[in-house]
Amino acid sequence: MSDSENDILFMKRCLQLAANGKATCSPNPMVGAVVVHQGRIIGEGWHRKTGEPHAEPNAIHSVKNQDLLKESTLYVSLEPCSHYGKTPPCADLIIQKQIPRVVVGCLDPFPQVRGKGIARMQAAGVEVTLGVEVAACLNLNRHFIVFHNQKRPYIILKWAQTADGFMDILRQPGDQKESLKISTPFTQALVHKLRSETDAILVGTNTAILDNPSLSVRTWTGRHPIRAVMDRRMILPKSSVLLNGEISTLLFTDGPSKKDGERTWIHLDFSQDTIKQLLDVLYKRQIQTLLVEGGAKLHTSFIKNGAWDEIHIETSSKLIGNGVSVPDLSGIDISCQETINYDTELKGRRVQIFHSVEPI
Repeated sequence: MSDSENDILFMKRCLQLAANGKATCSPNPMVGAVVVHQGRIIGEGWHRKTGEPHAEPNAIHSVKNQDLLKESTLYVSLEPCSHYGKTPPCADLIIQKQIPRVVVGCLDPFPQVRGKGIARMQAAGVEVTLGVEVAACLNLNRHFIVFHNQKRPYIILKWAQTADGFMDILRQPGDQKESLKISTPFTQALVHKLRSETDAILVGTNTAILDNPSLSVRTWTGRHPIRAVMDRRMILPKSSVLLNGEISTLLFTDGPSKKDGERTWIHLDFSQDTIKQLLDVLYKRQIQTLLVEGGAKLHTSFIKNGAWDEIHIETSSKLIGNGVSVPDLSGIDISCQETINYDTELKGRRVQIFHSVEPI
């Protein structure tokens, strides 16, 4: 196997390791690292949780015979950091351990790091190879990259629909009608998995009132996202689960800003672009990923603003003939082939459509 083929093979292992931190390391990026000596892996690690050691020291310290590091190659999916944050610079540890060669998947878009980690290692005589499996490395941390490059959260729109294009039956507050059941237990579990990997989840006023959702993680194991709701006129009933104070909740309103325990009311100017204001608030709060779960009006607002990165659509075989229509995607290429530029800019969007299967 050639050197370049080896580099690809070991970088793919880095990506496998990095993905272990998907639900735990935000707002930090997912990173995996592998130490290779004479074609054999002798150390592995990944970034498990923000505030804890990064992937590189985890991999380096897992090597039993530290003397072998001076003859080894370190593979890492994201550029080693060069600044003091909650942990010391990884680039300094690499230099201290006299690792002669480092293979890096992609640059870190974080301004305090971008290119500086590589420059520091090269200045110390470390041979650095950059750009191995770069597309996959960028894609893994697309949330982190969009957050830092575009100064907003990575936005995922999600809804379930019938085969004839409706999200729900027509309902009004107080009419006692139950929402249309489209998702299956399996797809509900997938939704809760997605929630556990997301920093915040947003719904509109109508959804909050009609469905009284908890927006928590129940059929999966993981953290609860921050709950957010558009409640312009502050009309959510006191009995709303979103107001129970059990999970951190943001309520966007045209009333005054205030805080009460885990509940925070945030004033928006509804005569201006509310989507941009909301995203600015979330960015300042270090919320990197936003999952928008409904309803149709809120989804349409995000689509019209061009404020989305992924759309997840679950379709069923049900036909209801009339109801709440799905957002208009006629101007969107649902094939959405993603393109990634090497300079850590992520361009392109994706629309994922999957079909739920009704239990027999």
